[in-house]
Amino acid sequence: MKTRLHLLLLSLFSITLITAQQPKKPTSSEIHESLKKLNFLGSVLYVAAHPDDENTRLISYMSNEVKARTAYLSLTRGDGGQNLVGPEIRELLGVIRTQELLAARRIDGGEQLFTRANDFGYSKHPDETLAIWNKEEVLSDVVLAIRQFQPDVIINRFDHRSPGSTHGHHTSSAMLSVEAFDLVSDKNAYPKQLSRTEIWQPQRLFFNTSWWFYGSQEKFDDADKSNLLEVDTGVYFPSSGLSNPEIAALSRSQHKSQGFGSTGSRGAQIEYIELIKGDLPTDKTNIFEGIDTSWNRLEGGKSIGEILNAVQKNYDFKNPSASISELVRAYKGIHNLKNEHWKNIKTKEIKDIIAACAGLYLEATVNSNHATAGSNIDLNLEIINRSASKIILSSIINPNGIKIDKNITLDNNTDFDFKETVAIKTDQQVSTPYWLIKKGTLGMYDVEDKSLIGKPETPRRLNITFNLNIENVDISFTKAIVYKTNDPVKGEVYKPFEIIPEVSAKISEKVIILDTDKQRDIEVIIKAGRDNIEGYVQIAHPKNWNVLPEKQKVIIVNRGQEQRLIFTVIPPKEQSEGLLTPMVHIGDMIYTKELIEIDYDHIPFQTVLLPSETKIVRLDIKKRGQNIGYIEGAGDIVPESLRQIGYNVAILKPEDISAENLKRFDAIVVGIRAYNTVEELKFKQELLFDYVAQGGNMIVQYNTSRGIKVDQIAPYNLKLSRDRVTDEFADVKLLATNHEVLNVPNKITAKDFEGWTQERGLYFPDEWSSEFIPILSMNDEGETPKTGSLLVAKYGKGHYIYTGLSFFREFPAGVSGAYRLFANILSLGKNDLNDAEQIKN
Repeated sequence: MKTRLHLLLLSLFSITLITAQQPKKPTSSEIHESLKKLNFLGSVLYVAAHPDDENTRLISYMSNEVKARTAYLSLTRGDGGQNLVGPEIRELLGVIRTQELLAARRIDGGEQLFTRANDFGYSKHPDETLAIWNKEEVLSDVVLAIRQFQPDVIINRFDHRSPGSTHGHHTSSAMLSVEAFDLVSDKNAYPKQLSRTEIWQPQRLFFNTSWWFYGSQEKFDDADKSNLLEVDTGVYFPSSGLSNPEIAALSRSQHKSQGFGSTGSRGAQIEYIELIKGDLPTDKTNIFEGIDTSWNRLEGGKSIGEILNAVQKNYDFKNPSASISELVRAYKGIHNLKNEHWKNIKTKEIKDIIAACAGLYLEATVNSNHATAGSNIDLNLEIINRSASKIILSSIINPNGIKIDKNITLDNNTDFDFKETVAIKTDQQVSTPYWLIKKGTLGMYDVEDKSLIGKPETPRRLNITFNLNIENVDISFTKAIVYKTNDPVKGEVYKPFEIIPEVSAKISEKVIILDTDKQRDIEVIIKAGRDNIEGYVQIAHPKNWNVLPEKQKVIIVNRGQEQRLIFTVIPPKEQSEGLLTPMVHIGDMIYTKELIEIDYDHIPFQTVLLPSETKIVRLDIKKRGQNIGYIEGAGDIVPESLRQIGYNVAILKPEDISAENLKRFDAIVVGIRAYNTVEELKFKQELLFDYVAQGGNMIVQYNTSRGIKVDQIAPYNLKLSRDRVTDEFADVKLLATNHEVLNVPNKITAKDFEGWTQERGLYFPDEWSSEFIPILSMNDEGETPKTGSLLVAKYGKGHYIYTGLSFFREFPAGVSGAYRLFANILSLGKNDLNDAEQIKN
């Protein structure tokens, strides 16, 4: 029975996740919980560095048990991480991880905030982090977030007193939070912010500590805890049938791109928070002790509290609509509050509760998920009142601000559907993440519209406002226009309604590698955002390259259709690189951007508009062997990159790994984190090692030491560590200067390590048997040399190679040296006698 119940609860939450884009339809119990939250006027801000850093147990507890307004301020959007669900990295991964955070907050009840800091990759010290981020700018964003959210309590995930002991981003998040705590009430600190916010002073600042920060459970047990509060976050919620840790696990499991699926637990779970600033509560279980969290904290709030306390006490679970008249009275009181901050927050909350009690369903849908500026859209509007309350639809206001009178009495359970045609403004901005509109720096996003700083996503500009009269009081509800359709498998499916450019363009390949000076055909794909596109395309290219023809005509009749054009690229004779950009001329406009769609079931459909650029490289490269078997791990585009330089690459599924199949490959490449993510490989290791012994090449890319699925990752002893070199400019020393891998078929020099991006590599082994030969040495400033980035061992007649070098980042960036070195790795054992003579000479 327990298993069946657990599965039922999971299935219910799975439905919630699948329909995350659908309108909320709260139950009677959920309405009652919302009433409790309406009656609590206290706020908590949780602060850390990345998506997945947040403590979802504490966020859920504060939101669902304490009923506090709770938010997570993630300083970055996680662009620098790895992606376990697909090939997206950097900016596109940041878009995915932003939406994963929002999905998590929909489950645990929190809100989501950000700064403009860019996750540029692992950083070993906050000094480096804050230099790359631009400390003053990020600090100003933290101050802004606190001033706008106005938390009574701030909780840091990390310790500000331990620089260099963990990720530099982690420590920096805490350091900035501590510094901001003393600045937010100073009107001379970032005074320009005060035109859109006001000064504020939180009462307490905590550090969410645990045994981990003490080094061991034993040390933590013996530590002085007089300055710590204990919070039991293991509470059970009968209204949902879930414990708080179960809700927290469902929330954390939304970080799917990072592989943080979590299993819920039950029973007491103690969280510890250490006071950093402010006064320590005498009741160490009450984080808000001494802070008035009732309506009495507001001028004019006492009478509102009296009304709402009575509503909560007399709430009828069988008939929530019985509360509407008193809720409307409270709404009028809230509308007259002088405190604009709480007035705005509580107005939204009580409107949602009134709508839920009335069974109000308000929706504005269109029959396509996108349109262009200047076009007309047909809106389908639905409104229904499922209560006996007197409700009149007075009017609607369309996206252009035009009021359309209706004066319709909404009788109980009578559905009203009507249509409106709206002309989208010709200057309507396209839909794209606001932080990607302008090109930023390595450490910072460039956000031109300062009013958007901190918001999790671009606000929806195309909305419908329904002006209602409820129990003789005017109340308006604004709904974003959405696209709704029926999927034969998923049923009702919602997508955001987006404004796209009238035309977008991309080159099929993001990186093009040419290993000779022979011409190469490339495909340009033009996509129409509206009907009847006519114009021409040119390709911007480096000066020493040629592209023919100079221009080609574009004619597309129907929106959504694509036209594919072939251009011929003629490279120079010498090694060279640059960018190709398609330029689509339509009338007086030139379009140079690519429309990217991100479609995963666990997050809303995303549309991203980025500059359409393809890296093109004329590369001096030689290679041996032709047929490569690739075992996929976490998402990467290494197979596509190897095809770029002429290899035949076949994707090998675990079930296809057999002695007979392996014989046809010159080399087998194991994808990044494959040993962390592919359970079946533990049954295939011996076959792979036998393949090497018979003369094959096996190249294993980086894995993390945590969660290894195989008993033995190499045929000899090899121990992974957390060693990494994060400085992409770090000097690289060639250790085995006479080794085949550095000499043939391509002579590798220090120049091949120029232009690397984000890092040199990660999770290098730190122990290995004598059979392995370390090829390279590198280190970050102030650290000892790391020699485990590329290890080669002869095993039988073949070679086993382990590398933590970040080829998966360098290939998409078109880094020439990375391709040349990888070609040498694949060529091991296949070089002829003349090559061997090259090494000697």
